[in-house]
Amino acid sequence: MKHSEFNRAVAEQFGERYATVLLRDHWLVRFSATPAEALASGADPCEVWLALCDDFDVPAADRYGRGLLNPER
Repeated sequence: MKHSEFNRAVAEQFGERYATVLLRDHWLVRFSATPAEALASGADPCEVWLALCDDFDVPAADRYGRGLLNPER
């Protein structure tokens, strides 16, 4: 997953405005950082996305966002 795909997936799942707050303020225990901090430190965008999905109980069918391929296929 590219950073642009990550940003698009977050915005589509959570809305443009909330996505900005979420990336800045939500604490991801898996990374001991916010999503923005995790990405800035080199974390894989796909892993950060999946951590967000886990934290917010995003259904499996919605975890791949528009334009993203399901890696299990």
